[in-house]
Amino acid sequence: MMRYRGGHGARLGLALAGTLFLASACAHVKPDEMERELDRVQAELREEIREGDRAVEERLGRQISDMESRLAGLETDLEDLRQDYNVTVERLESAIRFNTPVHFAFDDATVRSEDEALLERFASVVQNYYAGATVTVEGFTDSSGSAEYNLWLGEQRAEAVRDFLIDQGLSADQLRAVSYGEDQNRQIVPGIYGPGTDGWQNRRVAMVIDFSSADGERPQVATGGVR
Repeated sequence: MMRYRGGHGARLGLALAGTLFLASACAHVKPDEMERELDRVQAELREEIREGDRAVEERLGRQISDMESRLAGLETDLEDLRQDYNVTVERLESAIRFNTPVHFAFDDATVRSEDEALLERFASVVQNYYAGATVTVEGFTDSSGSAEYNLWLGEQRAEAVRDFLIDQGLSADQLRAVSYGEDQNRQIVPGIYGPGTDGWQNRRVAMVIDFSSADGERPQVATGGVR
């Protein structure tokens, strides 16, 4: 059965009603005249359908072109992050984890001035490509101090970066902070710790962009402890 989109069905009904009225009101209407009228109506409808299909095709083509352009831009920006700041990107099932070289001094949760440019660039990527996504800042510490204290310290580091990203224009509603503290499974150099510069690799943050949340799917970002 043919289905007519938009107003095609209504137009067909009106055209057929007019034709049937002509047939019932005028007994002298010949069958070939009726057939020609029906052919004319069908030809008009077919042309309208073709025009509608062309409009849909053009609209889809523009959407696909725009998507391809945005994906190309995203790939370029991710590559720039890798080259300019040594950021590594880990693609998860419905999220992307950015392992960033954003580090902290021993027993400190202050964002360093040398890390601000990287965080500004990251905020720009989120704004341009993941405006509706949830961003989780993950905080980590080295193994110095108690596990409880390190959970708290990791939370302070994640919160500090979260606040900085908010200052760059990201919505507070889309940003969250968690901590993994001194979790040995997440340390870059397991067991190495300060004071001093020792263990600096473990005193860091990572960012996870959960892009599934923009589509209404269940969040896939990690939830864990704090440091």
